[in-house]
Amino acid sequence: MKTIIEPFRIKSVEPIRMTDRAERETLLEQASFNLFALKSRDVILDLLTDSGTGAMSSEQWAAVMRGDESYAGSPSFQRFEASVQEIFGFEHVIPTHQGRAAEHLLFGLLGGAHKVIPNNTHFDTTRANIEDSGAVALDIPCEQAMDTASSYTFKGNVDLEALEACLIEHKGQVPLVMVTVTNNAGGGQPVSLENLRAVRKICDAHQLPLYIDACRFAENAYLIQQSEPGQAGRELEEIVLEMFSLADGCTMSAKKDGLANIGGFLALRDDSLAQRLRERLVVTEGFATYGGMSGRDLEAVAQGLREVLDPEYQAYRHASIRYVADRLALRGIPVVRPAGGHAIFLDAGRFLPQLKWNEFPGQALAIELYVQGGVRSCEIGSLMLARQDPETGQDLPARHELVRLAIPRRTYTQSHMDYLLEVIEEVWSRRATIAGMEILEAPPVLRHFTGKYGRLPVVPAAEAQPIQ
Repeated sequence: MKTIIEPFRIKSVEPIRMTDRAERETLLEQASFNLFALKSRDVILDLLTDSGTGAMSSEQWAAVMRGDESYAGSPSFQRFEASVQEIFGFEHVIPTHQGRAAEHLLFGLLGGAHKVIPNNTHFDTTRANIEDSGAVALDIPCEQAMDTASSYTFKGNVDLEALEACLIEHKGQVPLVMVTVTNNAGGGQPVSLENLRAVRKICDAHQLPLYIDACRFAENAYLIQQSEPGQAGRELEEIVLEMFSLADGCTMSAKKDGLANIGGFLALRDDSLAQRLRERLVVTEGFATYGGMSGRDLEAVAQGLREVLDPEYQAYRHASIRYVADRLALRGIPVVRPAGGHAIFLDAGRFLPQLKWNEFPGQALAIELYVQGGVRSCEIGSLMLARQDPETGQDLPARHELVRLAIPRRTYTQSHMDYLLEVIEEVWSRRATIAGMEILEAPPVLRHFTGKYGRLPVVPAAEAQPIQ
C-alpha cells in the first residue's frame, strides 16, 4: 500500500497547546531567540531532538514495573548487560546515565593534551568531551558528504585516505579512531559495512583500537540492509553483530536507538581498560551495576534495544522521514539527500543564500519555522559547530549550514508530517525576506544550548538579494 501507517496503536495521549504567531514572536524574544530556552508547552511540533523524546512501548512499561532498585547486583542490570552483550557482542558493559557520560569516561582516560581523535564527524557532546580533555577532535568525512544534494548512499563514510594520512602525521598521538553511526552532524547519513571493514584494516595496520558512537546503530544497520550490495535479506541483528565485531568498543546513548528516555553505556573488550573505566564510573556516575541509571531505566533500555531491531518498525520510521524529504525535494526546497535515518535536514545555506555563514542561516531558518508553525528544530551549522583557527583564534565556518528536524520515535503521526511540510513550504515562500542572527552572549563551549541571540535588521525587499 502507498499510505504510510504507524505499526502501533496509541494507548495514551499528551495534549498539544496550540499557540498563535503573535504569541510565538513574544515567546522567542523572551527566550533570546534560543529555541532550547523555550518551554515545551509552547511548542506545537517538537523536533529539537530525537534523544530521549520517544514513546516507550507497552512491553517497555511492563519491564519498568519489574525494575529492581538494589544499589548493587540488581537483576535489572543483569538483564541490561545480557541484552547489550547479545546485540553488540562486547564482554564488558558499563552503564551510564546517557551517552555524553560514556564519552566523558572514555576520553577522560584516553584523551589528553597533544592527542588527536579522528572520526567521520564528531557530534557536539563528543567534540566537547574530547576537547575538554585537551585533545583535538578531527573530522574526516568522505568527499561525497560535501554535496548535500547528491544521491550517494553512504555519505556517512570515513575518508580512508585522510584517515591514513592522519595516522601517519600524528603517529603516537592518536589513542583511538572513532566512527559515528549514523553520521548525525553530516545529515544522519549511514556508514557502510565496506567502509567499516576498511577502517578496521587501517586501524590494525597502525595497531589502534576502533570505537563506534553507536547511538543510532539500528537505523544504520537498516540502511545497510536496504542499500549496500550483498546485504539485502540479512537480518538486522546479523548486520549489527558484524558492524560491532569490527570494533574494540562503543559509546551509546540509549536515548536514541535504545528507545528509552534516559540511559547509555560503554561497551568494550579490553579487560584492563574496562577495570579502569569502572573505577572512574564509581567516582562520577555510580556503582558498576547501575552507573547513574535506575533499575527501571535499565529494564526499559534492555527491552528497547531488542524492539528497535524490529524490521516493521524500521521500515515505518524510514518511510516517514523519506516521505517528508522526498516531497521537499520535489518542491525544490533544499534538503539533504538521501533521507537520513532519524531526521530531515534542511540545507539552510542554500535555503537562505542571502545570509553569510556568520549571520547563522541555520538559526535564522529554525527561528522562522517556530514563528510560522510552532515547530522547534535544531541548528547544526556554524552556531553549533564553528571551529577555531589554531593560529588566529577566529571562528571558521562549519562544513554545512543545516537545520535538523529530528523525529522522536513512535511519537508523531503521518498528519504531523504533513503539517511539517506545510510549515516549511510557507517559510520557503517568504525566504527572501528572512534576516540573519547575531550572538549577543554565549559560553565558550556548547554555546547553542544556553547562548542569547538577536535578529539582525531585516533587509528591505527592494534591497534583498534575488533568490533563484
